[in-house]
Order: sequence, then structure tokens, then C-alpha cells
Amino acid sequence: MFLRNNSSVIRTQREFRRRFPQHSTIRRFATRLEATGSTLDRPKSGRPRTGRSAENIDAVRKDVEECPETSTRRRATQLGISRRTLQRILVKDLKMFPYKTQMTHQLLPADHRARLDYCQRVINLNLEEDDFPSKLVMKTPLHPLKVTVWCGICVDRVIGPYFFEDAGGNAITVNGERYRTMLREFLIPSLDELGLEHIWFQQDGATAHTARDTMDLVRDAFPGRVISRFGDLPWPARSPDLTSPDFFLWGFLKSRVYVNKPQTLAALKENIRQEITNISQEVLRQVMQNVINRAQMCINSGGHHLKDIIFKS
Repeated sequence: MFLRNNSSVIRTQREFRRRFPQHSTIRRFATRLEATGSTLDRPKSGRPRTGRSAENIDAVRKDVEECPETSTRRRATQLGISRRTLQRILVKDLKMFPYKTQMTHQLLPADHRARLDYCQRVINLNLEEDDFPSKLVMKTPLHPLKVTVWCGICVDRVIGPYFFEDAGGNAITVNGERYRTMLREFLIPSLDELGLEHIWFQQDGATAHTARDTMDLVRDAFPGRVISRFGDLPWPARSPDLTSPDFFLWGFLKSRVYVNKPQTLAALKENIRQEITNISQEVLRQVMQNVINRAQMCINSGGHHLKDIIFKS
């Protein structure tokens, strides 16, 4: 404290009183110093305890099996362990990932048939084409408070991020022209550079994505392999539970990029880039395989939303 306060005794005293307002703190320090010659805590005896004990791992496993939809924050409180320990157990010990619950409009009666048709086509493609998940790029834009960012997710990498911004670096909304610019100047060259051929491209039904000029560009870039409204494989409306950016990527990023409370737009962008880089190929392959698994789950549910969806009117 003394050094941090530029060797000012007065400011050091004030800071000490703010941090340690009770006299018992000083008494504990003095007693410990007299007994041990140090103000540090005595080394604890016995075997060091770890949050990732066999008991905790087993408790987490059973709790997830009973209530898979519980948030990590609430689950940690209920189990009496820290949220960080819980996340480590889920990922490192149980090989699980805490997906983010998504909100969407409730499905209309006609949506069930559309979802069933889409999911059955996906299942058929997975049977007909060798390693179909590796030929699939799924996308959607993210709109946090200060940035509008696009990413495409495929089996071994995240393509992006691409930030929609003006010349001054300020976030802008996505319209048809800006979306087509991103496709021409970023996505298509990126796929060519990576040598990704025969890719199926998925996009949702936003107007910017399905305008005539946009669809002409997308069909030319991905002939016969467009998953979209008006595409070769029609994308069902109100289905974020079936697209990997919605059921995985955006929740994953949002849980991490704000941890260190970035104070500038540049810091937020750097956090997004860094966290995307940190996602392993193993995780991405599991996520894209989950696209197929979710299609089958949707069929089994008769076209209804999966359990990680909650509705908004």
C-alpha cells in the first residue's frame, strides 16, 4: 500500500482503514507476527483439498442427468461449489459443454412440418455424403452492445470474425448491400484460401440474406448447396436450436468476452478474436456433429423446439 500510494503515509493509513475497518484484523496480524515471524497464514496440515474431487465430479454428473437445463450459476450454488470449479468439472472431467439457453418466438403449426422436412433432409445428406458435417458452414450475425460481428462455423474452424463497421470503426446494421460485400470480399475468398470445396452454406431468413441479389450471389458461390429460405434446402423459420452459431457459438463467446470487462471497442474486438482462436477443433467437430444429433431429436419430437429453447411472445 505504501509503495502504491507514492510513499504517502497519510494515504496509506486511509486505505488501510478502508480495507481493514475492524481492530480485530490488526490484532490477528500482530498475534500471527509474534508467533510465527510473519503475517502470512500458517501452512495448512493434511492433504490439499481440490474442488474437482471425485465426490464433486460424481455430484455434478448426477445433477446434470437429473436437471440438464439448470444454468451453471444456479447449479454451482445448489451444489455448494464455485462456478469456475463447476465449469472445469463439466469440460475437463465430464467432457460436457454448458450450452446457452436461447429465446425465440413460439413455433406456428406450419413450422413443425417445415422443421421435420429440413431435419429429414439433413439426416439423409449425412447418410449419403461422406462426413457431411465437415462440408457444412453455418452462420448468423451477433449483435452485442457495441459491435455487429459475423462468423461462420464449420467442423475444424470458425471463419471470422468479420465486423460490420463504418470508416470510423463504429458498428453498423446489416443490410443487403453490406451483407453481399461481406460475402464477396471476406467469406468467399476465405473459403477459397482454405481450400474448402463443396461446402453447404446455411443462413437464416433475414431479408438481407434472402434478397434477390443476395440469393443470386449465394447460389453462384454454392451451387446446389444453399440452406436458406428460397435455397436448395429450405431453412425452417424460428429454429435457432438447429443452427450451431445460435445453440453454441454466441453463448460461448458472450460468456467469455466480457469476463475482463473490456473498456474499449478495440479491447472487445480483441477478446472476440482471442476467444474464437481458443476454441479447439475437437469442440468444433462435436458441435457440428451435434447439428445432426439435433436434427434427429427434432424429428423424434415431431418438429417441436428442443428443451434448451424458451419462448417469448
